[in-house]
Amino acid sequence: MVKTLTIRDEVYRKLLAVKTKEESFSELLEKLAEGTKSIEVLTSLRARVEFREKERMMSDLSTARAERRI
Repeated sequence: MVKTLTIRDEVYRKLLAVKTKEESFSELLEKLAEGTKSIEVLTSLRARVEFREKERMMSDLSTARAERRI
């Protein structure tokens, strides 16, 4: 069964930047929906995404991890 999804251009560009040439959007979305491990997602993003506010992002990640440990 095939479904049509509507997403914003911004979201499409982000998905396109993460998707490999060998995988379809369906495969990418399936991988994301199945909760691929964080390290695998980060590895797949390496050299594909520019992190503009890296220090703030790292601080936010640290805070989120600390909250989960409580």
